[in-house]
Amino acid sequence: MVKTADEIKAIRESSKIVAGVLSFIEKFLKQGITTLELDSTIEDYIRSKDGFPAFKGYKVHKNVFPASACISINEEVVHGIPGSRKLLEGDIVSIDVGVKKNGYYGDGAKTFPVGEVSPAKKKLLKIAEESLYLGLEKAVDGNYINDVSNAIQQHVEAAGFSVVRDLVGHGIGKQLHEEPPIPNYYHNGYWTKFKEGMTVAIEPMVNYGTYKVKVLKDKWTYVTADGKPSAHFEHSVLITKGKPEILTMES
Repeated sequence: MVKTADEIKAIRESSKIVAGVLSFIEKFLKQGITTLELDSTIEDYIRSKDGFPAFKGYKVHKNVFPASACISINEEVVHGIPGSRKLLEGDIVSIDVGVKKNGYYGDGAKTFPVGEVSPAKKKLLKIAEESLYLGLEKAVDGNYINDVSNAIQQHVEAAGFSVVRDLVGHGIGKQLHEEPPIPNYYHNGYWTKFKEGMTVAIEPMVNYGTYKVKVLKDKWTYVTADGKPSAHFEHSVLITKGKPEILTMES
C-alpha cells in the first residue's frame, strides 16, 4: 500500500486534473442544465489535460458505468448516471470524478448548491465538508483508520445527521479502488495503521436522515432510503508524518 516516489508523482498528476475539474465545473451548475451536458463538459476537460475519465467503462459485477462522472442530485447519494435530468434552483448536486493518467488514478468529489438552497441543505453541506477535513487531520503516519472514521462519525452525528455504512473510502494508485477500505464510521474490525507514503481517498457520504440507502434499477445509483438529501465530499491524499498532502486540492 506504500507507494514509491515515481508512483506518488503520477498519482499527484491525475489528482491535479480532478481538482481542476471540480473547480472548473462549478460555473456550469445552473438551473436548466442537464447532468449529461455536465458530464460531456467534464469529459472534455479531462481529455484536454491528457487524462482519461476513470469511471467511463468501470465494471462492477458485469455492470458497466456509461459516463465520465457520477452526478447525484438531492436524495441520490453517489453513482448517479448522467442523463436528461435538469438541475433546478435549490438542488444540491454531488459530482464525483476519477482520472487516470500515466497508469495511475486520482479521485475526488464535492457537493454543490444550485442557486439558493434551504437552510437544512446548507447545514448538511457544511457539516459534511467539515467532517472530511476533521477526518483528514487524523490521516497521519501511525494513526489507525478508525481514528479517521471516528472523527467523521462524531462530527456528523453530533449535528443530527448520519454517515452511510454501505459505502466507504479506499486506497488509490494503480487501481481506482485499492486496500485499505476506510469507513466513515467507527468499525471494530478496522485496525489498519496509516503509513507514510500511502495514498488514500477519504470520502464521507452524509445523509440528512437515516444512514440506510438502496440501489435503483439502473444498478448504480444509491439513494437515501427515506428520500432525504445526501452530501458527498472526497479528497485523495498522501499520508505523511504530519498533515496529509491533499492531492485533489487546487493549488
